[in-house]
Amino acid sequence: MSKSTLIKVTGINRFYGNTHAVKDLEFELHTGDILGFLGPNGAGKSTTMQIISGSLAPDAGQIEINGIDLVEKPTSAKQQLGYLPEQPPLYKELTVDEYLDYSARLRELNKNDIPAAVEKAKKRCGLSEVGTKLISSLSKGYQQRVGIAQAIIHTPAVIILDEPTVGLDPIQIKEIRQLITELGKDHGVILSTHILPEVLAVCNRVQIIQQGELVYHSDMETITKNMQSGQIELSFKNTADLTLIQNINGITQADQLNDKNFCIELSDNETEYEQAINTLLNTAVDNNWILTRMAPRVRSLEQIFIDLTVNDNSRASTVDTTEAGSEQ
Repeated sequence: MSKSTLIKVTGINRFYGNTHAVKDLEFELHTGDILGFLGPNGAGKSTTMQIISGSLAPDAGQIEINGIDLVEKPTSAKQQLGYLPEQPPLYKELTVDEYLDYSARLRELNKNDIPAAVEKAKKRCGLSEVGTKLISSLSKGYQQRVGIAQAIIHTPAVIILDEPTVGLDPIQIKEIRQLITELGKDHGVILSTHILPEVLAVCNRVQIIQQGELVYHSDMETITKNMQSGQIELSFKNTADLTLIQNINGITQADQLNDKNFCIELSDNETEYEQAINTLLNTAVDNNWILTRMAPRVRSLEQIFIDLTVNDNSRASTVDTTEAGSEQ
């Protein structure tokens, strides 16, 4: 499948009075992308999502949705979008079938095409067995599915999901993530979330916004490489000597975590690197330290996020780095 450009954001800016909420933001979304959109509260993430979805006009810049200018042709551009806000826009007194039929009519689908569109959306979202049930009677996980179904009822090119797993239990979270992964095969998906493991689980690209500016934008392969800190952790069965480790040629830095655990950095020179490893192993044997573990030290996505967004005056305390969800 060709990687066509579904969203192109060029130099968008947005002010609230004297506050510059979004600053010269630029990025693209392609077919097959699931883009994790991260940022602490107040960073401009919600404003950006509102601008992209067409509910808020930028003060400057351009947004193209599947090649259509959002400002010049808003109706045509929005037809290319499916949107699930954090609070799904559900009419809970309706059945699932009634609500999806209503959503299809709002999207101006041809009357004869609506029944097939409803059935397709239900099948993709795992709702085929609950079409006649009132939405109010469904669990929150199923209500989220209904919210996603209304977002894809018209088969849009782009799907925007804002916190789709908030308040779900672990089983429901797993199911929604599987659904998002499936949707990402045929659409472009923007996933706004505070749950960092969610990004690692479903996204192939990540961008982080801070104080209205895009401070990080990368594919998951590069992120995985960045999570490798270049340091190596060592563990010994017996007490080791930091000085002996520091004096090994090719070890550029060595820190003692406790009497049996150390963290080292090695030379970038391949020959010196290999020699340092061999000398370290021989030294451990000669001194009966008994090496039990040698492994790369990994930076978490959480640490990357904090490094980019936390300063002396702010804490990214709103970002959830756990897998936990609230129980039903």
